[in-house]
Amino acid sequence: MRINKPDVGLTTNIMLAEIQEILKKKSAPKAKSSLQKLVPSSQNVYGVRVPILNELAKQYKAGGFELVKELWSAGAFEEKLLAAKILGKICKKDPDKTLKTVIKFSKEISDWAVCDTLATQGIRGIAKVKQKEIFNLAKKFVKSTYIWQRRLGIVLLINYSKEENLRGEIRKIIKPLEDDKEHYIKKAIIWIEKGLKK
Repeated sequence: MRINKPDVGLTTNIMLAEIQEILKKKSAPKAKSSLQKLVPSSQNVYGVRVPILNELAKQYKAGGFELVKELWSAGAFEEKLLAAKILGKICKKDPDKTLKTVIKFSKEISDWAVCDTLATQGIRGIAKVKQKEIFNLAKKFVKSTYIWQRRLGIVLLINYSKEENLRGEIRKIIKPLEDDKEHYIKKAIIWIEKGLKK
């Protein structure tokens, strides 16, 4: 699968239009059906496979934070996923802006796949330099009444589960969610617990 490289100097609106055109062309009914089963709460699904999104994230990362914002606002499942992936490729340019973007997006997540991509790929590049701030965010998110913010709070900490010196603090942060009844919170707790035991 080859995607033509975008011209340098394209405006954000043109980049967004190009991406949307590619998503329409690359959509497949089988992929759409599969995604809707795998991510049942996702909305407005094109039906584009992840390797294509990964390629688009590489090709369009020059669009920066403005393109990330526009993709997220466009609202389809793949657009939000792509916004999170591009954020991960540019996060080191402005770690503070990245965290502000994650906070803003956290209120508008509608499924586990976008949540987890934002929490892992979206911030992995700044996880070390912004560890304190990310832990503070996780503490705040796990107290949220919004399921996807709670899950985001857990999954943000997965970036640190291999670091033995941080495991005690991680356990303390996620403890209030151990009895959470929500399916996607339970799954995230199981995921992080596995990482903490390795």
